[in-house]
Order: sequence, then structure tokens, then C-alpha cells
Amino acid sequence: MDKKKILAIQGSFRNNGITSTMLDYAVEESKKAGHEVQYIKLHDMNIGYCKGCRKCFETGECVFKDDDMTQISESIKDADVIILAAPVYWANVPAIVKNMFDRMSGTSMEETNTFPKPRLSGKRYIFLTACSTPMPFAEIFGQTSGIKRVVKEYFKTSGISCIGTVACGNTSKCRDVPNTKFNKIHRLIGKI
Repeated sequence: MDKKKILAIQGSFRNNGITSTMLDYAVEESKKAGHEVQYIKLHDMNIGYCKGCRKCFETGECVFKDDDMTQISESIKDADVIILAAPVYWANVPAIVKNMFDRMSGTSMEETNTFPKPRLSGKRYIFLTACSTPMPFAEIFGQTSGIKRVVKEYFKTSGISCIGTVACGNTSKCRDVPNTKFNKIHRLIGKI
């Protein structure tokens, strides 16, 4: 197996929550497999809001350099695999993850007269999420399906292909990650 550079991004404010626990397990499994891992907690980073200036589409990177987004962007560009963990917020990613996506616009894609041209092709991702709605209702009523759609759209537009997704439901009643989810994460790490 080739050693890969893995970037683990925690998009949750809870360091001991379900998504963070799944990410910690994925990081541990990645290290056991011999991969190099960098871990970023978005809530510990200073990330200003996207100002919509659109200069990044010309330069290929955000022109505002007064926060941690340059470091995050470089880490994403340097990674072979991105493991993103983010809980469901109203069938979407938390604001801090959405803000990271917004700030990565020009780094992730080039605008053309037709479809965007990906700038991060060749990378892959794993997505880990959790929702308080029980399964299968979380999927049926759009909570987990909504967040997966948003994440897939960002990565697909960037040229980053999906290894797999793990969604954990009923987190308001179940405080522990079920072993079936750990097993799935283990299998996904094996596909890296």
C-alpha cells in the first residue's frame, strides 16, 4: 500500500461528539495503515467570511491573506485524501464548513463559459456525518441526504472523488457511535 497524505477536517464544535469520535477513529485507522495525517479543527481556526469579490477565480486562491484560510487551502491542495467530519445542521453543513467551501471557490474550480473546470482533480474524500433524526427518517426526510448532496457538490465540482460516506442517526438518544459505523469507517480507510 502506498503511503498517502490525509487531511482530517473536523467541522464540529463538539470535540467529543459523534462526528468527532468518528473522525478520531478514522485518523487512528489511517495512522495504523501507515498514512501521514494532518488534523484540522475548523472551530480553532480564524476563517473570515467570503466577500464575494470573485478575484480567486482569476488567481486560483483567495486574495485575502489575513486569516488561517491560506494554511487550510494549502493543506487541502497538499492532501491525497480528505476526511471531512461535519454534523447535520438543517440538512446542511455547519456554517464554518460552508464558509470554508466558499473561501475555497477559486482554489477548487476555474470558471469557464460552460461548466466549472476542477482544480483539485486526483484527490479523494471520505465524509462522516451525524444527525439527531433516527434512520431511515434522517435520509427519507432530507436531513442526511441534504448534507451529503451539499458535500458531494463541493467535492465533485473540485474534481475530488468519493471513497464513501458514513452517516450516524438518532444522536439525540444514542450517545455512542455504533460498531457498525466503526466497521464501515475501517473498510473505507482500507480503500485509501
